[in-house]
Amino acid sequence: MKLVYLLGVGAFALGLDAYVTAGLLPVIADDFNASVSATGQMVTTFTLAYAIASPIFATLLSASRVRTGLLASLAVFALANAGSALSGSLGVLLVTRAFAGVGAGLYLALAASAAASLVDDKRRGRALAVIMGGMSSGTVIGVPLGVFIAEHTGWRSTLWLVTALGLVSFVGLALRLPPLPAGESVSLRQRAQVVTDPRVASIVGVSFLAAVASLGLYTYIAPVMETGAMGGVDNITPYLWAWGIGGVLGSVLVGPLVDRVRRPQTLVVGILALLTLALLVLRPVSGVTPLFALLPIAVWGAVGWALQVPQQNDLLQARGERGGPVAVALNESALYLGSAIGSGLGGVAFSLGWSGAVLPLCAAGAAFLALLLQVTGVRAATKRRPVEAPEPAAPVPADTRT
Repeated sequence: MKLVYLLGVGAFALGLDAYVTAGLLPVIADDFNASVSATGQMVTTFTLAYAIASPIFATLLSASRVRTGLLASLAVFALANAGSALSGSLGVLLVTRAFAGVGAGLYLALAASAAASLVDDKRRGRALAVIMGGMSSGTVIGVPLGVFIAEHTGWRSTLWLVTALGLVSFVGLALRLPPLPAGESVSLRQRAQVVTDPRVASIVGVSFLAAVASLGLYTYIAPVMETGAMGGVDNITPYLWAWGIGGVLGSVLVGPLVDRVRRPQTLVVGILALLTLALLVLRPVSGVTPLFALLPIAVWGAVGWALQVPQQNDLLQARGERGGPVAVALNESALYLGSAIGSGLGGVAFSLGWSGAVLPLCAAGAAFLALLLQVTGVRAATKRRPVEAPEPAAPVPADTRT
């Protein structure tokens, strides 16, 4: 498991980089004498590059070169963040953020596949939880730290921190990561067929709808809680911490559950049901007193982050060595696209004059649709197509299974 934790360091850097830039927008806009809306395109370019490039490169990458892909994606990620820290214009910054998104998207997909291959099947859930735990920790712990550093030493220092974390993970993996087990040679056409797999499509669809609900609503948690119906909260910080701490706990604790439960798909149903319930009760309990909202917000964060561990596990089981990294990359793309679309729909709702208190109910509706798709589409696809057993892999040296 030691090597899995080293992979988690890279995921921590990704989580920090993906979310901290939103908190730095006003400072960066002032530095480049640009509008916040124009500067905000750095988030858009990162997100789109992550969502689009990740499955493309995962498809093109040979199954026997996962280690090379991991190191290359980390190198691109670290160098792109260094370029962002050195950028002298907004145009250069946008280009470097796009490259950072490409590296981040490919790394996370390959890291999930590599973590699963470094342990036996009984510990696969825990290994995947380390990767997601690193991502969520980078958001919860790293983002406030990054904003704090930016406030005292400038926004470029925060990006240098991301660069340093990426380089630490790169050096550690370059020195310690052994050649990873590779399946039989698979053609590009066979790997691309992952996209048309009904089971993969259903699982990715569930992730997309859950991201619309969870990450999309999180974008507007401050204006939502400021509305009178939600208690008129002025200080949003405790609620952000509740969501974030719940996310870290959920993504870490779900790993052993995935390993113990015989049918992880049932676990996904429970997670989606809890997400729907937490979003539904958010408005009623906030109306009583805003402090009561801390509990459903913590549950919302916990199950929102926890969902991706059984999802990744199911995708790797469904496709094995033939298309596991591609399937996981598609899933990560669905998360970012769902987050972007959820945020966009929230913005439309506000532009139409809707009260922010309505958004949790809309998010609950999206979560319920994800639940329905899980109960119907994923189960139906699983019955039609049996799980594809992974190809026999070369044994991992004993000292890598620590």
